[in-house]
Amino acid sequence: MKIAIYGQFYNSNTTFCIATLLDFLKSKKAEVYVEHSFFEMLQNEHNINLYNFDTFTTLDNSYDLLISIGGDGTILRAITHVRDCNIPIVGINTGRLGFLATIQTDEIENALNNILIGNYKISERILLSVTTEPENKDLIETSFALNEVAVSRKNTTSMITVETHLDDEYLTSYWSDGLIISTPTGSTGYSLSCGGPVIMPEAHNLVITPIAPHNLNARPLVISDDTKIQLKVDGREDHYLISLDSRITTLHNSTVVTIKKAPFTIKMVELVHESFITTLRKKLLWGEDKRN
Repeated sequence: MKIAIYGQFYNSNTTFCIATLLDFLKSKKAEVYVEHSFFEMLQNEHNINLYNFDTFTTLDNSYDLLISIGGDGTILRAITHVRDCNIPIVGINTGRLGFLATIQTDEIENALNNILIGNYKISERILLSVTTEPENKDLIETSFALNEVAVSRKNTTSMITVETHLDDEYLTSYWSDGLIISTPTGSTGYSLSCGGPVIMPEAHNLVITPIAPHNLNARPLVISDDTKIQLKVDGREDHYLISLDSRITTLHNSTVVTIKKAPFTIKMVELVHESFITTLRKKLLWGEDKRN
């Protein structure tokens, strides 16, 4: 099996995690490649012996699995490598909440053993693709997002106005700090913290969630994931921010942003005993009340 390993950061859990992971994969005679920058950080900055494993800078569909080491943010970065290669992703959680990175550090060997023998399931997650008019060079190479696309104010404390069209029909103009367009995967992230609903991963929906709206009757709106969304921003400043997951760039107010469902999906590996409902209950502490 050809396996890619990706990470961004180093913390106290990483040494144990890396050692356990690589020892296990070596015992299984897996063909292992570590992302080049992560490899150098571990080897040069933290003196971790990587057994002379090979490295990668780009991925192709010859890989059978990508293992992400970190939190959900690391998985969001990992998809910029996976893109449309259909490589399943599994996350080992050395971060905090871990909605996407669900394998805990004390479960590595058991979880990966199940994965290597095919005892797992795949959850396909939709992405959002973004185009702009005029075209923005920063959004050409990685113009997709797994969690959400958000527009927000930049160098001002004043609200911005986000004129919003759905399938070329005018919806409304949000007076707010910004607007979030979230996938079901992202519904447990930024959108949730702004009052948006939780959406099951298999639902064919998106949610539009305003950020601190001054329109007091503005509420999150659930729409079909086949909807084309167009945004036009205005405000006291000439520029605003657009973020695709954790990647941020600046756009001029004259820019029209078009958001659609991407033509490919991301395949998340889930162990057989896992479910989104179980994750919700554990991560959001649902039912954690003495009365229950």
